[in-house]
Amino acid sequence: MEPTTLIVAVVIAALIFDFCNGWNDSANAIATVVSTRVLSPITAVVLAALLNFAGAFASEEVAKTIGSGLVNAADVTQTIVLASMLSASVWVAMMTFVGMPISGSHSLIGALVGAAAFAKGWSIVHSGGVFKVLVAMLISPILGALMGFVIMAAVLWLFRRARPTFVNQLFGKLQLLSVSLMSWMHGTNDAQKVMGVITLALFAGGFVETNDVPLWVKVSCATMMGLGTACGGWKVIRTLGMGLIKIRPVHGFAAETGASLTLGLAAWQGIPVSTTHTITGSIIGVGTTQRASVSWGLGKKILYAWLLTLPSTALLGGLFHAALVSVGLGH
Repeated sequence: MEPTTLIVAVVIAALIFDFCNGWNDSANAIATVVSTRVLSPITAVVLAALLNFAGAFASEEVAKTIGSGLVNAADVTQTIVLASMLSASVWVAMMTFVGMPISGSHSLIGALVGAAAFAKGWSIVHSGGVFKVLVAMLISPILGALMGFVIMAAVLWLFRRARPTFVNQLFGKLQLLSVSLMSWMHGTNDAQKVMGVITLALFAGGFVETNDVPLWVKVSCATMMGLGTACGGWKVIRTLGMGLIKIRPVHGFAAETGASLTLGLAAWQGIPVSTTHTITGSIIGVGTTQRASVSWGLGKKILYAWLLTLPSTALLGGLFHAALVSVGLGH
């Protein structure tokens, strides 16, 4: 396959993954606001899609980490990138169909590292960069849970004498702000990951000379992320918004605010953390302020899906690379 044709295939596969990521991760931004009935499902997904699109232009730090911090860009081939995008897309789509909120970040990173290691050996992988990302991803649900717990505990204390109807009305309005911030942060963090992968493929093919993200890549990724979010992964939304805890507007506000603060800190540092892990941790943190309100059985199922994501996508990345090479689409 000609280099130009191959890079087109890579870009298309990456944008398909971006769509699937937005499809699964729509729950991260709107699950709580839909379950509390503050917004209708259609209004919520439109709001999230627009803010996802806008947030994708906020910075390039996460994109640069993905583009050069995980594998040696000089040794990456377009076939490696294509295999990783196919692997991540398949995994995220499968999990969305069954209603599991999994990490698009884990899927992308596992697939990229797996395909690269299978093709060129572990020496191509930047172990330090992978370790940094993994530590951040492990910490993000814990920090999200802590943020959610602290914010919810503070709200419960501040409004301990307020009437429930007043609290619901107030936080119903405030939740519009928190869900908007969450949607913005989701675009800032997640859309940039695919920007980084496409830029990596362009660099590997000699189409660009630096890891600076071209404008057309930003627009394309922001658009596909927004479209995926607009489609709404309704099974995942039900899992996060109705399955883990019984959510009222005050809970949604605390969970979204806690997760947004965590994601903002990570994006500022250029660390690609998991939006899914962060909001799930924040929801659980909010739920623990009211003792046994968390569905720990569902929490375990989500945890199992998280643990399977990295090895599964790494294996799929290797298998896809072997398949592409066998049909003459690389070496």
